[in-house]
Amino acid sequence: MNKLALVLACAAFSGSALSQTKWDLPSGYAPNTFQVQNLQWFAEEVDKATAGKLKITLHPGASLFKANEIKRAVQTAQTQAGEFILSGAANENALFGVDSIPFLATTYPAAKKLDDASRPALDKLLAGQGMKLLYTVPWPGQSLYSSKPVTALADLKGKKMRAYNPATTRIAELIGAQPVTIQLAELPQALATGGVDTFLTSSASGVDSKLHEQVKYFYDVSAWLPRNAVVVNAKAFDALDPATQAALLKAAAAAGERGWKTSEQKDGEYLKELAAKGMTVDRSSTKLKSELKAIGERMTAEWLKQSGADGKAVIDAYNK
Repeated sequence: MNKLALVLACAAFSGSALSQTKWDLPSGYAPNTFQVQNLQWFAEEVDKATAGKLKITLHPGASLFKANEIKRAVQTAQTQAGEFILSGAANENALFGVDSIPFLATTYPAAKKLDDASRPALDKLLAGQGMKLLYTVPWPGQSLYSSKPVTALADLKGKKMRAYNPATTRIAELIGAQPVTIQLAELPQALATGGVDTFLTSSASGVDSKLHEQVKYFYDVSAWLPRNAVVVNAKAFDALDPATQAALLKAAAAAGERGWKTSEQKDGEYLKELAAKGMTVDRSSTKLKSELKAIGERMTAEWLKQSGADGKAVIDAYNK
């Protein structure tokens, strides 16, 4: 290669290297979860759509930040993007917890309607914190796992109940259980050491975290469908050129749509797998559902007081 060609090749390489943007995207969930697999698909789609101009490196399993630190890390630009469960931030603002009001939205169509109704308020809230919402994906409905049979909520009185957001803490209080704050990654260990007796989580978490190895009773109450949100630091997004921004948003919309479909499809598969692994899966649990519904009505009223006019607007839009 002659000198001129070498100089031109080096210039082209340094130009492409300089124009490449690298982002980190932490998640608190394990690589085998459908949420993280969808994130991986999203990162690959962005790479393809931008011809390698925007590279997103995924950090699953709380390997970069703990699950409850990720939102703050994106806000403070310690990472450019991240995934977190919205209701985990409900102590900051009640609007983050709208999808964890028990028995407000208990099916996928209802959860999607609530997602659409709450999106404008959520976009505004996150923008005020220096972030942009890319997409949301729900977990399957939160159902009750217990180490002992449960016929009524009175059976849970005095039991140690895992809490992961203000809603689950409040439910524990209302049924007379003892709330214990534990992130999903720490749950198997807590069960093994007797730190937890019962908890609400999805069929997906039951399979992914092998909870059937320690808990034998599952009650399909589908109290709510909590959403994970994928967000980006607003300054990091604004620093992208318009074409890259457009490609990122298009891939995000596709990842959101894909994630909602996958979640619903997987829920049925997970329930069959839990039963196959030896869990007692109760899909009727009429008494439990009616008791939880009463708690849900009380918590909806409490949530509306906390969230004020913005919360009322979301619920009104959802009920239309």
